[in-house]
Amino acid sequence: MLNIGRGFNAISRKWKSPAGLVFSRPLVLLQSDDWGRVGVRDRDAMERLAAAGVKLGEHPYDFYSLETAEDVGALQEMLCRHRDSTGRPPCLVMNFVVANLDFARMADEGFRKLYLQPLADGLPGKWERPGLFEAYRNGTSSGVFYPGLHGSTHFCRSAVEAKLATDDKVAGLLRTLWREETPYIHWRMPWIGFEYWNPEGGRFLEGTEQASLIRESAELFRKTFSKAAFSACAPGYRANRDTRSAWEQCGIRVVQNGGGGTSPISIDDMGMLETFRNVDFEPATAGSRFSLHDCAQRAQENLDRGTPAVISVHAINFHSTLRDFRNPTLMLLDRFLSLLEARCPDLLYVNDADLYELATTGRYEGLHGTVQATVSQSGLFRRVAGRR
Repeated sequence: MLNIGRGFNAISRKWKSPAGLVFSRPLVLLQSDDWGRVGVRDRDAMERLAAAGVKLGEHPYDFYSLETAEDVGALQEMLCRHRDSTGRPPCLVMNFVVANLDFARMADEGFRKLYLQPLADGLPGKWERPGLFEAYRNGTSSGVFYPGLHGSTHFCRSAVEAKLATDDKVAGLLRTLWREETPYIHWRMPWIGFEYWNPEGGRFLEGTEQASLIRESAELFRKTFSKAAFSACAPGYRANRDTRSAWEQCGIRVVQNGGGGTSPISIDDMGMLETFRNVDFEPATAGSRFSLHDCAQRAQENLDRGTPAVISVHAINFHSTLRDFRNPTLMLLDRFLSLLEARCPDLLYVNDADLYELATTGRYEGLHGTVQATVSQSGLFRRVAGRR
């Protein structure tokens, strides 16, 4: 396995975030990745992979499948039970992978070339999730879901194509997975990289290649949601200035970054809002190490500084097909939101578009009218209640 961390960190340090923004109201933002991306289809596929020599069950991501309509509906129902100080429910920013591998077409050519099936055209091969797309739409229309762009493949296409060309055991593993309509298994395969990051040599793709991929993803997003993407998160958080420039050209105005600790919200030199996730709410992958108390404390520490609490909760936390991650996560997230609401009487739930408007104009349109807050770079601000 390649150690990609050192190379990524060295390159990412070349881009520096400007001074951060401080807000006069406690803001909570939920960001979630990997929606629409297929994994292991069902129990039958899992058993067939095991029979083919792919041992599964060692890691939570071995049980990554795809959300169902019931998963999405239960999430919507829980979010709708909560309200901020203006009477508005939380809004989950759902970052979608807007295509999957076209397994049937690839099989016709011996799995020697990559083909994609847009999410707008449905799920590939034998994958079935009745009512799923309607569940997405219902949550979006009710205001508790907000779609964002996460890319087209999640993996680095050029890295995978290079592996296929070698025809070695690595290529054999990919073809074994693809025969069971599983694109890859996240934690086992660092050599496939991320969409804009090639682990061979530890480098980002060239700017022109990134721009082409992002234009494609942006068009597929528009085809899926009938509107342009406003917010984006790079798979694996691997993004550099070329990535941001391509996003900006496609109309992206909010960039979602990974765990930034105490990294502040900021406007970069391209005019895009840079957000950094500062609370990892990931019970599915943390297991017994997950602490609701620690999550609430980290959120409160950020709110006390005037920094939005940006919650990271990946789609796997709501899956139930191969293992029930959904119900434990919903119970914990329900308690977490209740804690924040009790501690912060003037709490505001916002999505990425709201936060951009607030950062650039000091206001956004809430459920019952305009909501205002003072924004400062110095940390010296006057608290404003806003209209509710």
